[in-house]
Amino acid sequence: MKPKANYRGRLHSYLQWPIFLGIFLIIMNVIVYFFEVKAGVVVSVFLGIYLILLLVLYIFRRPLVLKEMIAFASEYGQVQKKLLEELSIPYGLLDSDGRILWMNAEMRELFGKDNRYQKKIRELLEEVTEEQFPQENEAESFDVTYKNHDYRVEVRRVKVADWIEAEGAEDAIADSLKGQNYLYAFYMFETTELNRYVRENEEEKLVIGLIYIDNYEEVLESIDDVRRSLLLALVERKIDRYISNYHGVMKKLEKDKYYVVLKQKYLNAMMTSRFTLLEEVKTVDIGNDMKITLSIGMGAGGESYPQTHEFAHAAIELALGRGGDQAVIKENSKISYFGGKTQQVEKSTKVKARVKAQALREFMIAREDIIVMGHKVTDIDTLGAAVGIYRAARSIGKHAHILVDENSASIRPYLKLFRENKDYDADLFINHAQADDLLRSETLLVVVDTNRPSNTEYPELLEKAKTIMVLDHHRQSTEIIANAALSYIEPYASSACEMVAEILQYFNDGIKLNSIEADCVYAGIIVDTNNFVAKTGVRTFEAAAYLRRCGADVTRVRKIMRNDIVSYKARAEAVRGAELYRDCYAIAALPNQNLDSPTIVGAQAANELLNMIGVKASFVMVEYNSQIYISARSIDEINVQIIMERLGGGGHLNIAGAQLRDVTVEEARQKLKTTIDTMTAEGAI
Repeated sequence: MKPKANYRGRLHSYLQWPIFLGIFLIIMNVIVYFFEVKAGVVVSVFLGIYLILLLVLYIFRRPLVLKEMIAFASEYGQVQKKLLEELSIPYGLLDSDGRILWMNAEMRELFGKDNRYQKKIRELLEEVTEEQFPQENEAESFDVTYKNHDYRVEVRRVKVADWIEAEGAEDAIADSLKGQNYLYAFYMFETTELNRYVRENEEEKLVIGLIYIDNYEEVLESIDDVRRSLLLALVERKIDRYISNYHGVMKKLEKDKYYVVLKQKYLNAMMTSRFTLLEEVKTVDIGNDMKITLSIGMGAGGESYPQTHEFAHAAIELALGRGGDQAVIKENSKISYFGGKTQQVEKSTKVKARVKAQALREFMIAREDIIVMGHKVTDIDTLGAAVGIYRAARSIGKHAHILVDENSASIRPYLKLFRENKDYDADLFINHAQADDLLRSETLLVVVDTNRPSNTEYPELLEKAKTIMVLDHHRQSTEIIANAALSYIEPYASSACEMVAEILQYFNDGIKLNSIEADCVYAGIIVDTNNFVAKTGVRTFEAAAYLRRCGADVTRVRKIMRNDIVSYKARAEAVRGAELYRDCYAIAALPNQNLDSPTIVGAQAANELLNMIGVKASFVMVEYNSQIYISARSIDEINVQIIMERLGGGGHLNIAGAQLRDVTVEEARQKLKTTIDTMTAEGAI
């Protein structure tokens, strides 16, 4: 049976025009007869000749024309088929399920298959899945690797009817396409050479770095004058040899600061080895009592060298803000951390505290109102720091308000004491709505005990406030309050309350806390140091002594901080059910049943687990407010901060935490274990 030719478009119209013209001539002939019969006869003769020629064209000549057109179309289809077969790039056809229907010679040679191979494309390319295929007529492209060669794959959606008609599909393929509306054209463009040149170009870009000695003054004080120059020479030699090994250039800027320039590919090598210079410099020992630590900030990936230089400065500031003894690499918006395993040495000088206290005083004098805000789930350290800022504001005649979380049971006893005392205004503690009403352009917003915008009690307030001060003792992360007019972040401090106690001593002459306020600030130090056991330095005891002179009473603080029997049992249950993972990580889940402050109890349970022999770090998980809160603690061997950062949290070297959303307790436990395994394999912990 001969296939019926189908003519469409302009060809169809072209073949119909003679018929339309014939109809037009017949009408004209009839009209001529009305005016002149002889003229009508003449026109009829010519009309008859035209109609005879038209019949000859349609009856005899039309099949010949169509035959030649069909022959041309067939030859054209064969040419197209041959071009696709001999196309220099791999090309194939897939059905709607991703099954291979046909491959050209290049694709058959690449995969070592013939056209009898009918399996899905993902059997050959694992990276390719049906979900990646386009749903409309637009093409989708993605990168794959096959036998150490890179390819850019492009997939186009084609209607089955159009393809069969245009290409003249083989019967076997046409039969296999019955019941399908579309198929996919599959192209593979090799990009191995292009990617190699791109990588080489990226690796040749210059990287700018800054290296600072963290404890320069402290180390020099710990050694006699004769050996100081030798010590510094040995440190500088270590740095110079390390940079020279990576074909970099080092320039000394100041006595404790160095400028470094090297290529991107060597920065990648440094990252792979996790900046061994951080540990090498600690081996310098010529009688110095204190180990030398470095902070390294590297800037890369900038659109210009000035921008890369800015990245390096931002990286070194972040490294110093996180406590030093670590390397921070900033590549555009991507930030990577290495090191940070050593506890930062407490500074003996209080010059910085005095400078920040005076700066805070100047800001307060120039503002009408002060709002103090802490982190979500307000704890006693946050409240104590806020109360200290309140007392500073009142000492210079300024109004201050504290934004608190009323749901936090750990601070309710202190809130009750303040509210029952007539010496305090009724609007001392405010909620979110009241904060919105009080906030004006001349209002100072003081953020205490956190430096992460998303973790503040009311993040939206940060966007509305014109002047912001940040006071915190947690190590900085990638997320920071960027628009702060004054930032005082000291990771070596035990608590925000310790920092506030120091500020109060330099803020104003004769300033003194009353007994309730002193108790509250003192309680914040006790909680964050676990009764002066963890992260306690000389300045911690000096701050505590100042608070005792102000009237803080240890007995009152202890009585008001006692737990109820339900919390005590929950904590004991968490300790009882703890799992010892990798023989040194204690992981437990806290039962959240009728607990007012489950996160506080979880932190207490984490502290209890550290009392077990062999436990280097403890992690306690509790479900609260549709999230999984993780409290992490360690003594000195494990940096729990960098572990929690992998989970989106942060904190200190031995006191940290994180919050996980959309997971169960068991899923959070498994995620924590996976993170520990990964970091152990990397050598990060």
